[in-house]
Amino acid sequence: MKKSFILFAFSLFFFTSEIFSQIMPSPDRKEGEGPYDRLIFRGVTLIDGTGSPPIGPVDIVVQKNRITEITVVGYPGIPIKEDKRPKAGPNDKVMELAGHYLLPGFIDMHGHIGGSGQGTPAEYVFKLWMSHGITTIKDPSTSNGLSWVLEHKKKSAANTITAPRLFAYTSFGQGSEKPITNAAEARVWVNDNAKKGADGIKFFGAKPEVMQAALEENKRIGLRSSMHHAQMDVARWNVLHSARAGLTTMEHWYGLPEALFADRTIQDYRLDYNYQNEQHRFAEAGKLWKQAAPPYSEHWNKVMQELLDLDFTLDPTFNIYEANRDLMRARRAEWHEEYTLPSLWRFYKPSRESHGSYWFDWTTEEEIQWKENYRLWMTFVNEYKNRGGRVTTGSDSGFIYQLYGFAYIREMELLREAGFHPLEVIRSSTMYAAEALGMEKEIGTVEVGKLADFVILEENPLQNLKVLYGTGAIRIDENNEPIRVGGVKYTVKDGIVYDAKQLLLDVRNLVQQHKDREESRKLKQPGLDW
Repeated sequence: MKKSFILFAFSLFFFTSEIFSQIMPSPDRKEGEGPYDRLIFRGVTLIDGTGSPPIGPVDIVVQKNRITEITVVGYPGIPIKEDKRPKAGPNDKVMELAGHYLLPGFIDMHGHIGGSGQGTPAEYVFKLWMSHGITTIKDPSTSNGLSWVLEHKKKSAANTITAPRLFAYTSFGQGSEKPITNAAEARVWVNDNAKKGADGIKFFGAKPEVMQAALEENKRIGLRSSMHHAQMDVARWNVLHSARAGLTTMEHWYGLPEALFADRTIQDYRLDYNYQNEQHRFAEAGKLWKQAAPPYSEHWNKVMQELLDLDFTLDPTFNIYEANRDLMRARRAEWHEEYTLPSLWRFYKPSRESHGSYWFDWTTEEEIQWKENYRLWMTFVNEYKNRGGRVTTGSDSGFIYQLYGFAYIREMELLREAGFHPLEVIRSSTMYAAEALGMEKEIGTVEVGKLADFVILEENPLQNLKVLYGTGAIRIDENNEPIRVGGVKYTVKDGIVYDAKQLLLDVRNLVQQHKDREESRKLKQPGLDW
């Protein structure tokens, strides 16, 4: 399966979804309370996702799965006057949440739902997401098969399983009996894909004629699209070509430096480069931004302006490449021991086959190159945001030591590192992501009429994004002892209130069950016997 994944994701040919063995389906929902005929959240401090500053105390009324009232009920530090609050009837559910912070449900714009090669059951992935406040995900490439994802999308919409709402973006060519080689075939596939119920298309690359036709047709019928501009096609089709043809979102950063080349047309590959050698692929990618036009130069500004004019969305997924600049940090993250399945840990270990497990001989020099790569990459993304561009939050978890849920919060921290104000980080994770999905009328902000998707916690995430991690943040108490604070307390999706900490405990127990079935219960570091 590992080799098949590499071929599917990054080759020139198109494969059917049957390449993938479907992961274990998610069981029927046992978690969560509601939805209620009428539910009132009392006394919260609201961060609404639009970029507005926090305000509180606020009472929020939800009927079934919709927000029906948002009322400011007083001032900080003084008692709330009860006559100012929405009245609660005898059958209403009331949650007293003074001192809590309430945000819109988070949206992960790059959320693979595991795979059999990782040994990750859907329940494991879904609960890690939900325990971190992620109520919506975009599945880029439906690697468990479109029918599998659509079945779980339907169950999630009906709330018969504990899962975020799902958006299914099929990989271009998925399900085709043969490679798509011309414009006519591309248009036929795009329309068939829409008829099957897909929400959009994920592209990796194809010859220009095929890309042009597919993107134009997809735009014509009203679906959205995303793209990882894989190196095997990027020399003849970069981000600007895609955006002009109708691509709505780019993933990662491939294709953007190539559009910014001013003194070359092809990446300066080492002369013994082989794309199937992932050590070559990722080590050389760390040199790519240095080959692009320098920040704020004429060509740099010109490319940025054209993307802005096209209302193009960047979904950088900074976190998924972070091990390239600090391998030990990613490999030793504290949540691995209790929340990473043994099978997933084995998937991460250095391997010549498993995608994203390329640590054959990773050096200090390569980490330094990647740190400079990040500096230049982040400069572009932050300036794009500053000039009014849409940047979203995506994790691409399940690869390169990045764990579902936890990696999403790390992506927030990296947006902060890039220069985003914490309120801009929240906006990218909520309102902007909803816009990119075409769902801004339903989700993404806390406003009357929208779906009741919330993240609720006892700490202020603007002061420290680390409090959003399931493992919380470290603080010293009055006795000079370290304690943990934070972690999402409640995740609300469609008006159903989930105990986020219990969901995380469920994951911990599931991991322990898997360890109990193995000879070794300890996650061993690569190359060590201890």
